[in-house]
Amino acid sequence: MKTYELYVGEDEGERLDVFLSKELDEVSRTYIQKLIKEKLVFVNNKTRKSSHLVEEGDHIIVKFPKPKVLQVLAEDIPLDIVYEDNDLVVVNKPQGLVVHPAPGNYTGTLVNGLLFHIDKLSSINGIIRPGIVHRLDKDTSGLLIVAKSDKAHRILSELLKNKEINRTYLALVHGLIKQNEDTINLPIGRSSADRKKMAVTYKNSKEAITDYKVLSRYDNYSLIEVSLKTGRTHQIRVHMAHINHPIVGDPVYSRRKNEFGLDKQMLHAYKLGFLHPVSKDYLEFEIELPRYFKDILENIQNRRK
Repeated sequence: MKTYELYVGEDEGERLDVFLSKELDEVSRTYIQKLIKEKLVFVNNKTRKSSHLVEEGDHIIVKFPKPKVLQVLAEDIPLDIVYEDNDLVVVNKPQGLVVHPAPGNYTGTLVNGLLFHIDKLSSINGIIRPGIVHRLDKDTSGLLIVAKSDKAHRILSELLKNKEINRTYLALVHGLIKQNEDTINLPIGRSSADRKKMAVTYKNSKEAITDYKVLSRYDNYSLIEVSLKTGRTHQIRVHMAHINHPIVGDPVYSRRKNEFGLDKQMLHAYKLGFLHPVSKDYLEFEIELPRYFKDILENIQNRRK
């Protein structure tokens, strides 16, 4: 077990978890709170709560348990790595690839591939989701950030929380949207009718904000660009279905005629922009539409000729 010793200087009156998250900048505040709860943090040889206010001269000992042996196996899964440096990786995830393992299914995921191709990943999200800062649905393709170090992960998570990571999607939806652009600001939570689905609801829900603008209109479809201000589960899919323009091919939230025989939604995370967690340079990446998406757009466009 690794042990750190610290003494409080001018941070008198600060919460214990806040003080430690500043002093141990490689460790997230959430993980520190976990250590405190597990009685692995001592202030003057006594365990305290996260809300305890430290005083000048306090002697603090933090004990870090040995990391659990990783049970998720590295697999030689082909990955489209768009960018990589010492702190992070940007991956273009294909449609159909699950981001991380889940109990009972520990193989064939993006994480399994990352463990094979990347020497080091952050450990903040534990042994099941190493490096994963944010997720995409299994059947949503596109750009995803992966953290290599805990410090980068912590900073990127803060950027995400503060809505400072720009995530832009392309989606083909049913129907002709009248407005050229609009914002959907409706809370999302677990559906009371089907616990496996999400829904717009004001009960046990969280704020969800989606901006969209129409790029093209076809006979019965609209191609839209969508920007997320929040990152709720299935947010774009739920919001577009709620305004009666579900995403084409969505097997969960669309009841419209599926003329292309799709079993996956036409949703692609094509643009990603953020401040680098270490250099502070602004990075922006853009990836073209996957072949399946292009083929259907060409099919629709050819009807006009």
